[in-house]
Amino acid sequence: MRRLIPLSFLAIFGALAAIGGAGLGYWVGQKKTVDVTLATDAHAAPATERTVLYYKDPTGKPDYSAEPKKDAEGRDYMPVYEGDEKDTQTAAVAPAVAPKEASRKGKGRVLYYRNPMGLPDTSPVPKKDSMGMDYIAVYEGEESDDGSTVKVSLDRVQRLGVRTEPVTRRNLMRPVRAVGTVQFDERRLTVVSTKFEGWIEKLHVNATGESVKRGQALMDVYSPELVQAQQEYVLAWKAAGARQTPNASTDDSARRLIDGALQRLRNLDFPADHLQRLQREGVASRVVTLRSPFNGIVLEKKAIEGIRFIAGEPLYRVADVSTVWIIAEVFEQDLANVDVGQSAKVILKAYPDRPYQGRTTFVYPTVSRETRTAKVRIEIPNPTGEIKADMYANVEIESPVGRPDTLAVPDSAVIDSGTRQVVLIERGEGKYEPRVVRLGRKGENFIEVLDGIAVGERVVVSANFLIDAESNLRAALRAFSSPDGPGAGK
Repeated sequence: MRRLIPLSFLAIFGALAAIGGAGLGYWVGQKKTVDVTLATDAHAAPATERTVLYYKDPTGKPDYSAEPKKDAEGRDYMPVYEGDEKDTQTAAVAPAVAPKEASRKGKGRVLYYRNPMGLPDTSPVPKKDSMGMDYIAVYEGEESDDGSTVKVSLDRVQRLGVRTEPVTRRNLMRPVRAVGTVQFDERRLTVVSTKFEGWIEKLHVNATGESVKRGQALMDVYSPELVQAQQEYVLAWKAAGARQTPNASTDDSARRLIDGALQRLRNLDFPADHLQRLQREGVASRVVTLRSPFNGIVLEKKAIEGIRFIAGEPLYRVADVSTVWIIAEVFEQDLANVDVGQSAKVILKAYPDRPYQGRTTFVYPTVSRETRTAKVRIEIPNPTGEIKADMYANVEIESPVGRPDTLAVPDSAVIDSGTRQVVLIERGEGKYEPRVVRLGRKGENFIEVLDGIAVGERVVVSANFLIDAESNLRAALRAFSSPDGPGAGK
C-alpha cells in the first residue's frame, strides 16, 4: 500500500533541496497555493541570506503583517523577500501591491507605505485604507514625499492661475480712515484795515470771492491825518536843507524832526511805494492806495466806495489758499494710531480721480461727546486754488504697524481655519507644502509672520483655496476615521 507523504515533510525536503543548490521544485496534487520561498531559479540566493520585507496571508488575501503570524486556521503567513515583491507570482497573490511595485522598478528599496489621502498614518507593509484605497509605497530617497505636500499638475497650475510671491521684509502700514472737510489755513488769513480814519475814494476790488495777487491795489483812500503827517515830513526836510550856516545843535534838532515825522508815517502804515515817491518828489499825496498783502481770495468785503471808515475797521478779509487744511474726524479707537507727521491721502468728492497727498500737523485735544471722534488737522498744498472751503473729503492716514522691516506675507496667502493659520509653500514641479505659521499684526494687504517661514520662500497668493481643497478633504477624512468622528461607536 502506498503512503501519502505529508505536505509539511515535502516543504522541509524542498527547502533542504534549495539550500543544497539542487534547484528542485515540488508541486503536490492540485494545490494552487504557491510558496514563493521555494527557489526555482538555480541562481537564487539562499533564503537565510535574504531580507524579509513582510509576511502575507497564505491564502492570497490582501492581508499583510510586519511580523510572523498565523491565520485563523493556524497556517503560517508566508514571508516576502526583498526583490520578490516585484515577482509576477506575488502579483497574482497580492494584486494590491504588485501593480504599484511593477511600475516603480529602479526606484530603490521600499521604506514604508503612506496613507493615499495624506493622513498621518504609515505602514511597514502594504495595506488599504477604510475606503479600499491602496497605501502608496515610499521608496528610498523619497522620504521627503511623506504626504505633507499637495501635488498639482503643472497644466492645472497654469489653468487655475496659481501665483506665488517671495516672503520679504517690509514696513507694514495700516490706514486710519476718516471723513473731513476743507478749511482755510487760519495762519494765512488777514484783515485789511487802517490805523487812520478817512474816506474811500475808489475801489479796485469790489466783490467777495475775487482772487487777488500780492501787491494788487484794493482801494484808494483819502485821510487828512495821513496828509498832515506827509507835510510834516516834507517841512522837516526843507528846514534842514535851508540852513546856510552849519551848526551842530541845529543839525541834531533838524535830524530829530525828520526822524520823528518819518516814524509817524511808519506807525500809520504809510505804504512804502508812497514813501519813496514822497522822499523823491517832496510833495504830499492826497490819495493813498492800499494793496493786498499776499495772493489769495477775498472772503469778506465791507468796503464801499465813498464810505467813511475809522481806524481799525475791517475793510477786507483775504485768505491765502496756497495751502489748505483738512479737518478729519477720527474715531476714538483709532487715535492711538495717529500721530503728527504721518502721511495722508485725501480724496475729494469733487475730484475723485485726483488723490492729494498731505501730512498730519495737529491732533486736537478734545473728543466730541456726541460722535466720539477727535479732530485731526491735515495740510495739503493747493497751488492752483481748485480746492474750495467746506469741500467733503475722504482721508486715509498711513499708520505704521509693529516694528520696521517686518517679515510679512500678503494676507491673501493665509488660510485661516479659526484655530490655526496655514500658508502654502511652493516646492516646485507642482508641489505645495502646507505650513502652519504664527501671525502678528495686520497691515494693509500684508500680515506679519512671527514664526513658520523664512525670507525668500515662495508662498501661494492666488488660487490657494483650490489647492487647499485637498487639505479640506484630508481634514474630513481625518474626522471620519477618528474614533470620535462620525460613525464612532457603531
